[in-house]
Amino acid sequence: MKLAVLGAGAVGRSVVELAGQYGHDVIALADSSSGAVDEDGIDTESVLERKDQEGTVGDGTPEDVLAADYDVLVEATPTTLGDAQPGFGHVETALSRDRHVVLANKGPVAERYGELMALAEDSAGEVLFEATVGGAIPILSTIDDFGPDQITAARGVLNGTANFILSRMAADGLDYEHVLAEAQDLGVAEADPTFDVDGTDAALKFVIISNVLSQGEREYTLSDATVEGIQNIPGNALDLAAEDNRTIRLIGEATPEGVQVAPKLVPQNGVLAVTGTRNIIQFETENAGELNVSGRGAGGPETATAVLADVGRLPPL
Repeated sequence: MKLAVLGAGAVGRSVVELAGQYGHDVIALADSSSGAVDEDGIDTESVLERKDQEGTVGDGTPEDVLAADYDVLVEATPTTLGDAQPGFGHVETALSRDRHVVLANKGPVAERYGELMALAEDSAGEVLFEATVGGAIPILSTIDDFGPDQITAARGVLNGTANFILSRMAADGLDYEHVLAEAQDLGVAEADPTFDVDGTDAALKFVIISNVLSQGEREYTLSDATVEGIQNIPGNALDLAAEDNRTIRLIGEATPEGVQVAPKLVPQNGVLAVTGTRNIIQFETENAGELNVSGRGAGGPETATAVLADVGRLPPL
């Protein structure tokens, strides 16, 4: 497949670097202000080196990349809420040209799911978005394999930053602010960690899961979710939980009743008590009982593997 990649952050860069290992050619790459297009395949090393040294990937524009002769548009620009722009517009352009789209950007899937599916229905291209919910963890493909009607609920830990903070608070009796600063120093938390610690990121992921499970019967957006973050959890709350062989994790749920994300008590040695940046999703199924899938839920190379797995699922155009 010939790929055009929008977004030159950690995920976009990793897609460009790894695509060849999966048998694909990257023929275009854009950041927020520039673009590089080569129908024979861009020189990955020189394009990324230019990005590091000059802050641009090429002499072209993002519009040049959108207009290139690709098979698959990889949308890896930052997630935005509300109208989900500019990501939604990028998807709309690609589908109007009957090209495939693979999303790492959560916005279009979480905020405009019905419109997105309608655009895909009218296009010869398809839309896949495994990378929007759990990094390297095969969450949506597992739902697809089982069948959405065979899964009655999903719950779990789908934000590595919040999980790292809670794990460290519990392990060493540290307070929230101390561990947040440590996470930022390690690169586990962003300079502005709001989306992660207030539960928004996890909520977006469970909204997407709910949209897939509902099979069009109901459309969910972030405004439909009940969300509570971890900012106000005192260190002694984790100490008290430990006295009862429990701990606290930021748990998201997608059930027929809706989407909820909040700190919850879980058994200290239970399956949901993953530590560090590890994530886990737990499915309740009609005929196979409880199914747990765990792994790395974030990171450039990890998320890029989900993007490229989606590319591999797409039919030739």
